[in-house]
Amino acid sequence: MLSHNHPEYGLDQMTLDPEVRMHLDRVLSEQRQRGKLADFGFSPAHRMLLTGPPGTGKSMSASVMAHELGLPLYTIRLDGLISRFMGETAAKLRMVFDAVERTRAVYLFDEFDALGAERIAGNDVGEARRILNSFLLFLDELEPRSLVIAATNHAGILDRALFRRFDLVVGYDRPSRSEAVEILRRRLSVMDTSRVSWAEVASGTTGLSHAELVAAAESAAKQAILGGSDVIDPAVLDRALAERRATAGA
Repeated sequence: MLSHNHPEYGLDQMTLDPEVRMHLDRVLSEQRQRGKLADFGFSPAHRMLLTGPPGTGKSMSASVMAHELGLPLYTIRLDGLISRFMGETAAKLRMVFDAVERTRAVYLFDEFDALGAERIAGNDVGEARRILNSFLLFLDELEPRSLVIAATNHAGILDRALFRRFDLVVGYDRPSRSEAVEILRRRLSVMDTSRVSWAEVASGTTGLSHAELVAAAESAAKQAILGGSDVIDPAVLDRALAERRATAGA
């Protein structure tokens, strides 16, 4: 049910909206000084809900938080958690939260809507409600030893009761043009981009997510490398961005 790794990328290696960065910095500060907060009877923020379109950096943020705190990252695999047998999913949830209490780490519930979606119709409504109630109970009882992060592309279908259980709800969006250029420049930092006019490139980034921008940059870089050069051809980069826009419908 859990996959485990030790992320290597830090917060300064991400390009984030300033408000999102502010929220992440706040949680990191509280987690790093949790002993000081405890002396005054307070707990650090330890339950986060990240919302926004696919590819905007939600899962990567969980990895970065783990790296910054020097903790392992455990990703909860919902395909291994959710069962069609009555009561089994709640029992597995209990096992996950037992691990959260036992081992200090960052725990990511990715594609969280598969677990937390509001169920108002269908034959499974009773069991779905029991699963959701179990999750809410476990989250309420959670000690601030670990950091639990839930990420979803579909905040609109989450049960409303979930939102007030999290210490922080952070909304992600697609990068602005200036952020998009920074993402491209970071990914192409090992290449020669002297021929690229970033002002012209910016106009072709509208509507693309962080992941799509990285994919376009990598495509242009690989074409240059396989052609025996480290110089990015502006036309190739423009074409790679256009291909990503077509795929994304942007």
